[in-house]
Amino acid sequence: MGKKQFITCDGNQAASHVAYMFSEVACIYPITPSSTMAEYVDEWSANGLKNIFGEQVKVMEMQSEAGAAGALHGTLQTGSLCTTFTASQGLLLMIPNMYKIAAELLPGVFHVSARTIATHALSIFGDHSDIYATRQTGFALMASGSVQEIMDLAGVAHLSAIKTRIPFLHFFDGFRSSAEVQKIEVMQMEDLKKLLDMEALNRFRNNAMNPERPVTRGSAQNPDIFFQAKESINRFYLAIPDVVNDYMSEISKITGREYKPFTYYGAPDAENIIIAMGSVTETTKEVIDYLRNKGEKVGLISVHLYRPFSSKYFFNVFPKSVKRITVLERTKEPGAPGEPLYLDIKDAFYNCSQKPLIIGGRYGLSSKDTTPSQILSVFENMKLKEPKNQFTVGIVDDVTFTSLPVLPEINVALPGTYSAKFYGLGSDGTVGANKNSIKIIGDNTNKYCQAYFAYDSKKSGGVTTSHLRFGDKPIRSPYLVITPDFVACHVPSYLDKYDMLKGLKKNGIFLLNSIWDAEETKNRLPDYMKKYMAENNINFYIINATSIAEEIGLGTRTNTIMQAAFFKVANVIPYEQAEDEMKKAINKTYGRKGENVVKMNYAAVDRGGQVTKVDVPAEWANIVVKKEEDTRDIPAFVREVMEPMLAMKGDDLPVSAFVGREDGTFPSGTTAYEKRGIAVNVPEWQAGECIQCNQCSYVCPHAAIRPFLLTEDEAANAPAGTQTIQGIPGALKAY
Repeated sequence: MGKKQFITCDGNQAASHVAYMFSEVACIYPITPSSTMAEYVDEWSANGLKNIFGEQVKVMEMQSEAGAAGALHGTLQTGSLCTTFTASQGLLLMIPNMYKIAAELLPGVFHVSARTIATHALSIFGDHSDIYATRQTGFALMASGSVQEIMDLAGVAHLSAIKTRIPFLHFFDGFRSSAEVQKIEVMQMEDLKKLLDMEALNRFRNNAMNPERPVTRGSAQNPDIFFQAKESINRFYLAIPDVVNDYMSEISKITGREYKPFTYYGAPDAENIIIAMGSVTETTKEVIDYLRNKGEKVGLISVHLYRPFSSKYFFNVFPKSVKRITVLERTKEPGAPGEPLYLDIKDAFYNCSQKPLIIGGRYGLSSKDTTPSQILSVFENMKLKEPKNQFTVGIVDDVTFTSLPVLPEINVALPGTYSAKFYGLGSDGTVGANKNSIKIIGDNTNKYCQAYFAYDSKKSGGVTTSHLRFGDKPIRSPYLVITPDFVACHVPSYLDKYDMLKGLKKNGIFLLNSIWDAEETKNRLPDYMKKYMAENNINFYIINATSIAEEIGLGTRTNTIMQAAFFKVANVIPYEQAEDEMKKAINKTYGRKGENVVKMNYAAVDRGGQVTKVDVPAEWANIVVKKEEDTRDIPAFVREVMEPMLAMKGDDLPVSAFVGREDGTFPSGTTAYEKRGIAVNVPEWQAGECIQCNQCSYVCPHAAIRPFLLTEDEAANAPAGTQTIQGIPGALKAY
């Protein structure tokens, strides 16, 4: 067994790390959120990294997902081990080839960061709707629920595919697991190489299409034999659960972490259990610990091998004491009596004389955050005399009334876990700085760490929220930070737009990038923020990162300054150590851009420690927050749907808000009501410098400067204060 090694990486890198070992060819086409898996493989190949066979992986980028699947199909027929990486619509485009790959017994492996399929609207975020669309193809489907599980189980997919001749689709939650950064243990090549079935691999190679051994393959068949030939494949599928179980046992020996086709967590005599797959299993484990400490008999069965579904291995871990089961699914199958896993579980009990009550529910579509309070609501539902079936959790359905009650949030994190939340602007460097911070802490201390980055659909220029956790034990909280110890706001205009202090713990820290001095900052704070800070004894710090960045030549890039300020006030690790590691990271990141760039970022680190603590007056606790009367004449859609979304309160909108909009139709022209105010500086037309070229208007992204050619009468009737200059004939070419 190799020496234990820990790295700080995201789920995509974990999957790529193992996929590279077992691949001779990778056929790729980039699609969010799986693209970085292919990018890692491409980078490692270009740098000469060797796989398990001592070779560089050959990377073939095609012009579509269908092309990547076709190339993979052809590559496998030549006797070369091949992998691809995909998600959502990209996976759907591969389905025709998947049927062929499976039926021709070709041991390819797909690594899929499961993502929402576009229906009434496009969503770039994650759920399991793409995975369920492939369950008839003949691929074996295997799920991982965390970054560590991705690292541990990716190899099982490759090893099992080679041994069974059946292709595997290894999936995990797009964005939540694929983009979540965790400190995890690495699977070593020498450990996995020992598990490779070389006889099975040689049989695969010898069965390849080869002009030296000609055969006919892929012919057309008539009704007389097609059915029989189709059934002849059954024995290969019957063998899969045992093979997967054997390899999982070997992985368990290597890692010390228990893996089986189905794993059980909870009370040995549990009466109410949840069955699920994916990242929600980690959240459920936290809630189970919370409930068991209260004496409740609850548990969880995590599904790892979803297809083929093995009743044998399911009942191996199923506690006989269970009276009620809830099957949670991250998809919606309109018109069905239940979602797929729910129907599978009901079928598993078909011949049982003593059947528990089995109900199903939906959660987390399009990466809807699934919190401990939602899982608590699921367990509470099972206690009812008549629990709700085919329910939804995490939303308010006031139309068809499928939703479970929304319960207050509970803190189930392990003691000693420190959580932080950062509000930034897309492309301002906040996310990059936080990725550096998590690596600094993960790679230079004994602490475990986790980071997840939430973006809005605008990406560059939109809101980014970074969610970081640190602790002395592994962190298993695959949901957004709800009750932070620390909050940082990198954009001053966010103060009156978002409730940034929501959930901030008593005695917590609030760090603001403020363009004003301490007194002016206090005057600018909304009353509800003042009251919250006073009532909860919040430690309030400011730094003018905007001014510092301009002063040292970094323009709008405040990220390094705010990163240093975080380490200064949060005290997660000694500041001197953080300062040293930040400068090492700067050298690595910017070294090739020249000494001047490095010096500017060094200066940003030095100046970032210059934070100011602002006293919070005790009398702020007595402020009476008045609800402002809204007298604006604006469309109902803007007031009722758009503005809550813009204020990051879209999660609170009920189903009724979308009645009449079920087909995804929204009114046009709503951008006119969106005033984000994200610019620190406002453009000014300088009449004395104007040559009437109109370039200022052409390049201004906010249309703040708008030229007009006026007649004398129009100029006389213009609003007071309107600046004008004499028009030059022929100068106004753009207008």
